[in-house]
Amino acid sequence: MKLKLRITSGNTFLYTGAYDVVDADSFGSACADAWSKLRQMQLEKETSIGALMENLDDMVLDRLNGAQIHVERV
Repeated sequence: MKLKLRITSGNTFLYTGAYDVVDADSFGSACADAWSKLRQMQLEKETSIGALMENLDDMVLDRLNGAQIHVERV
């Protein structure tokens, strides 16, 4: 089935994407893709590669701390 995966933190949308999910593996792949997209967004915001490499995973985790994942059928 086609699902919309939306990640929010408070009133802020962090990520929205549509995926075909049929089982646990495809849901896991959708979540992994969302993680990758959040990392890519952080990469585009950094001004130096050194700062990015030191803080990349921590910054994504900080953004996701307390976040909610919403799943809707499309």
